[in-house]
Amino acid sequence: MRETFSSPSGGRQPGASRAGGGPARVATVDRPPPAAPRARVASPLRGRNLAIFTVGIIALLLAAPAQAERIKDIARFAGVRANALTGYGIVVGLSGTGDDNLEYTVQSLKSAAARLGVLLPPGVNPALKNAAAVIITAELPPFAKPGQRLDVTVSALGKAKSLRGGTLLMAPMQGADGEVYALAQGNLAVGGFGAEGRDGSKIVVGTPSSGRVPGGASVERAVPSPFAGSEELTLDLDNQDF
Repeated sequence: MRETFSSPSGGRQPGASRAGGGPARVATVDRPPPAAPRARVASPLRGRNLAIFTVGIIALLLAAPAQAERIKDIARFAGVRANALTGYGIVVGLSGTGDDNLEYTVQSLKSAAARLGVLLPPGVNPALKNAAAVIITAELPPFAKPGQRLDVTVSALGKAKSLRGGTLLMAPMQGADGEVYALAQGNLAVGGFGAEGRDGSKIVVGTPSSGRVPGGASVERAVPSPFAGSEELTLDLDNQDF
């Protein structure tokens, strides 16, 4: 498209002559034709991507959550287990609630005194009301190493009424094979208590003839286990219904 216009000069009309006798200048400008409107074309990729996204969201919502279980919750390794330890010892320092002239308790006290270098004269027996013969039990966990501490349970073996305030003398603890795996010693923690009146009435709460020594045993020997040097691992399922 072409447009023509004149440049006015001094208020003259277009086409009039200038003072010098020349005609007015005329400028011509070429403009490009207007562009035709573009039509929108729908992209097939946009619709396909939207469909894939929708299907993925639905699949995530319908998928079941993944579950994982630890091996220790469903099975055990063959050969890996705890071992029971048992020992015999003497508890001293009781306040008149110990054994009453039991022969094996007297013999145990004499043996304990002899190990400490004290020899009692013949016919002299120690006071048994302040001591009691006890059985010591503990559980040796798998892979326990020398120096680790174990909790032990101490129970009266004879006529002791209460072990409150007593101290367990050093006693060896043996396994089922007869070998010594730990040494126990320490002050007892007793939960129960008992009281007796002059008229013969008495009351007992809990079990004062049994107590515990937290960390009272020291492991002296490790239990040999084929687990460490084995090339194969065998699992024993807790529930064999699979």
